[in-house]
Amino acid sequence: MTLSFHRMRRLKRGLATLALLCVIGALAWLSVRYPLQTDVTANTGNTLSIATQKLLLSLPDKVDITAYIKKGQPIRLQIAQLIDRYRRHKADVTLQFVDPDGQPEKARELELGAEGAVLVDYRGHSEKLKFIDESTLSNALLHLANANQRWVSFLNGHGERSPDGIANFDLGQFGKELARRNIKALTLNLATLSSIPDNSALLVIAAPAVPLLPGEQAIISRYIRDGGNLLVLAEPDNPHLDAILQQLGIQRMPGAIIDGSTRLYGIDNPGFVIAGSYPEHAITRGLQIITLYPVAAALEYRQTGDFHTEPLLSTETGSLSSDTSGKSRNPLIFGLALSRDVGKTGQQRIAVIGDSDFLSNTYLGNAGNLDIGLRIFNWLVHDDRFIDIPAKIATDKTLQLTQTAVAVIGFGFLIAMPAALIGTGFIVWRMRKRR
Repeated sequence: MTLSFHRMRRLKRGLATLALLCVIGALAWLSVRYPLQTDVTANTGNTLSIATQKLLLSLPDKVDITAYIKKGQPIRLQIAQLIDRYRRHKADVTLQFVDPDGQPEKARELELGAEGAVLVDYRGHSEKLKFIDESTLSNALLHLANANQRWVSFLNGHGERSPDGIANFDLGQFGKELARRNIKALTLNLATLSSIPDNSALLVIAAPAVPLLPGEQAIISRYIRDGGNLLVLAEPDNPHLDAILQQLGIQRMPGAIIDGSTRLYGIDNPGFVIAGSYPEHAITRGLQIITLYPVAAALEYRQTGDFHTEPLLSTETGSLSSDTSGKSRNPLIFGLALSRDVGKTGQQRIAVIGDSDFLSNTYLGNAGNLDIGLRIFNWLVHDDRFIDIPAKIATDKTLQLTQTAVAVIGFGFLIAMPAALIGTGFIVWRMRKRR
């Protein structure tokens, strides 16, 4: 063979290698520029629901998501994978991770707990999530996209908890959270007014310390009869709201709830009540975190008038402090949701909770208290357009193998396959050496 023939052969090989590298590079660029993904899971667990996809298509503006999660936490990867699914349908969804330890002032401002939180911003409004999955994130985007200015009235003048107060028992922090969601909280003194303003979407009565005047009672009673939305936050051994509860067909049971299950969560005080499971209702739909209620009153109800009354919060087991026998009852209800049709004005909605401390400045940051409080308010002001996204549970997560199958797989991967690779390499080496 001539020298020129060898050069021509090397040149052809070089050109073929270069062409192959160019093809590989072009395929890599195309895979990044035009990604093609297929969800092969049995229940499409890695694909967003149709409802979420339609919601993302309806959002014209940018969505900013900031996850305040400590470095090294596995949940960071889970959040990133979830947001990647949203980016497939809306490219301007941004995600930023922030270590709360590096920004202590911001962490205090947002009242971040040890578990961190995720802040979702859209069109100047934001919502804080302590638990994030497709359902909670999509519903947060739905609320932010339809955040219209709403007014709610907090009754005052009787020692009620104030929505702008800074005392431990006040609701100032919750009032700020409402404002961030375009819900304006105003105090209302019925001693100076003859009626509740028509532009108020909701009246809140938060544990008055002294009795209401007869004229005030009459205004509230008329407000209820006329179809006004109402939130009543009661307290154990506080009789000042009993007349209003009686009008609604509700009776406050004597004493406070004693919940022995609190020790399972590291709380030694049995006066605290923990709700970990919830009945099916628009308020609690998709709620998967516990909520904490210090010193709650049990409630009894009867279906009365046109109201449809449903349990909202209850203990799995517990007793009453007024019951000297300590006999357990199952369950004890301390939260109720009432609704009725009121003709042309739509549906009247009322919620009664046997505790007002769970939304106070002291306890708002515990577990899911903020989440349940916002859900209650959203339902009461008719902003409960939740997207019902069923949970996607992976099927066949375990693989059952016989002892023989385990032995064959172990022998094949640990002995047979390495031996075959070594033998093949030896044969190729010998063949090349003989040339």
